[in-house]
Amino acid sequence: MTSPAGPPAGGGASGQKRLKLLAVTACPTGIAHTYMAAEKLQQAADELGIDMKVETQGSIGAENVLTDNDVKAADGVIIAADKEVDRERFAGKRVLSTGVADGIHKPKELIERVRSAPVQAGTAPAGGAGGGGGGGRERSAAYKALMNGVSHMIPFVVVGGLLLAVSIALGGHSSSKGITFDEGSFWFYVNALGTLGFTLMLPIFSGYIAHALGDRPALVPGMIGGFLAADATTIYKADANAGFLGAIATGFLAGYLVIWIKKVKVPKFVQPIMPIIVIPIVSTLALGLFYIYVIGQPISWVFTHLTSWLNGMTGSSAILLGAIIGLMIAFDMGGPVNKTAFLVAVGLIGTNNTVMGMAAAAIPVMPLGQGLATQLRRKLYSDQERETGIAALFMGCFGISEGAIPFAAARPAQVIPANMLGGAVAGAIAGIAGVTNSVPHGGPIVSVFGAVGGVGMFFVAIAAGTVVTALTTNALIALKQRRAGAAPAGPKALAPEPVLVGAGTGTGAGVAAGAAAGGAVRETAAPPVAPGEPEVLSGYLTGRTVKTELASDSKEAAIREMAQMLATTGNVRDVDELVRVALAREAQGTTGLGESIAIPHAKTDAVTRPTVGFARSGGGIEWGSLDGTKARLVFMISVPEAAAGDEHLRILALLSRKLMDTGFRERLHTAPDVPAVLEVLREIR
Repeated sequence: MTSPAGPPAGGGASGQKRLKLLAVTACPTGIAHTYMAAEKLQQAADELGIDMKVETQGSIGAENVLTDNDVKAADGVIIAADKEVDRERFAGKRVLSTGVADGIHKPKELIERVRSAPVQAGTAPAGGAGGGGGGGRERSAAYKALMNGVSHMIPFVVVGGLLLAVSIALGGHSSSKGITFDEGSFWFYVNALGTLGFTLMLPIFSGYIAHALGDRPALVPGMIGGFLAADATTIYKADANAGFLGAIATGFLAGYLVIWIKKVKVPKFVQPIMPIIVIPIVSTLALGLFYIYVIGQPISWVFTHLTSWLNGMTGSSAILLGAIIGLMIAFDMGGPVNKTAFLVAVGLIGTNNTVMGMAAAAIPVMPLGQGLATQLRRKLYSDQERETGIAALFMGCFGISEGAIPFAAARPAQVIPANMLGGAVAGAIAGIAGVTNSVPHGGPIVSVFGAVGGVGMFFVAIAAGTVVTALTTNALIALKQRRAGAAPAGPKALAPEPVLVGAGTGTGAGVAAGAAAGGAVRETAAPPVAPGEPEVLSGYLTGRTVKTELASDSKEAAIREMAQMLATTGNVRDVDELVRVALAREAQGTTGLGESIAIPHAKTDAVTRPTVGFARSGGGIEWGSLDGTKARLVFMISVPEAAAGDEHLRILALLSRKLMDTGFRERLHTAPDVPAVLEVLREIR
């Protein structure tokens, strides 16, 4: 490519070519940083006399999309992103890749650096982890890849698990082969669909881990590797599958293998077919054969020796054997360790049903424990995790241990030890109580079929293991958050609620001493909206939701103070829940955007309609902003779940764009009272 560095200012000299640049901005948790980076880059380009077009990739989708003609005419491309961005379309152009924060704080520096950036080859790893990488960038890429796999896997776990559970409950029969169905019946086919969902679960998991690292060429080897981990016994006659831990391994192996292959220098005539033919075939063959010959054989060896060892223990102490069976059942949920314990127990049905009783008690502990954990300390989990937790509770009742896999995949260091401890407790109690089971299946459902002896202690064992797993999981997650310095995300962690003096605000005044017990806000005579009052953000922000000075001096207290102010509109059902969701969002990543701005936001049915508040803090509040500034201008957005899509993102986009205007921020700082503040805010379009 011919890509001259260009003049410092594009149109200064007569006949001098005006530099044309493109940019892509994106952030993983919302769109505020996306739009702030876009505005800063555009402002810097305008100031330097450079043509620039910026594509924003937020949760609402790509806007101001770069066309083929844009790319063809461009002298360089800046990618300021903390998530995946397709770079193949910029082949032959100078591409500078960095984080979204650099787009906000170093726009002129990026414009200067892109002129000497390397030329993009025909294929490249996705994401913004290239030219701007610093310490910890690779670890972040690996974590995001794992989360990409988990998020794509969850629907398969939930759909497959619930279909299996419903079919077992309504159409299953107990037999020596486990839970069976009348072939060709309605419930037979429902069960088959659920089984198909689980069959796809690990290939999807592995495939999308690989995709996040190596882009589309990595999808095929990742998914095929996932199939090998899920069904090795069918594919190459191994004695055991590797399970979800094997799927994690194949996903990362495929992704990094593709990244390495992309770096290999090839002749120009080969480059066009590299991403669609050469890379997928080479990486699939390399990964598949490596798995079969190098990984698969050790797994079979482990399976064989574990089986021999466990069979040799069947005459030992019932409590010890039960604890070991429970530990193994809970460890890898379908992998060689789990499968060893289960098949040994199944093999002893008819001669020693107590071993199957131990396994049956341990099998549901993982999904039940993880589901219970999400309900006991909801603030530790995202909305998606809590929803998955409810599904896991249902699956656990039917002995479907795979319901816990998304939790173990996302937080293996916390979840797997907790699962093992709970499984050991359940197995040990079942062993010492002499619980028996004559069906090769587990969970409370087997008692419905009359297969369990000692039903009372069977349920005691399951309950004890479930509680131990839930409490241990939450304790380990909370410990990790404290060590990482994460802000607590729940109402109990808040500072004492401030008296909302509302000095000079004309709104929220008279709400004293915070909320009453249980989060209820004492009704106050909120001032009516004045006739002719400026309409701001489609009427979501009014005089009732503006304060010219916050009483709080900490982030948590400020969020609660603003939530209580929003409650004066009558649009908030539950202040505590609104605060909890807003703080949970902060735990995912600060909403302090720099330039003394913070935009906390919450999507929750604790509010009945979109409501936006604005408040100032003269002394500033520490918000963890990217540039280290304290928040002095704070907007709080709350929307119900039903309106959480485009409307929530539209409000964020409008605010983020306008707040990049230095004059607008200054007018907000100096507006003397609420009517003046509203008049300034009316500029938001």
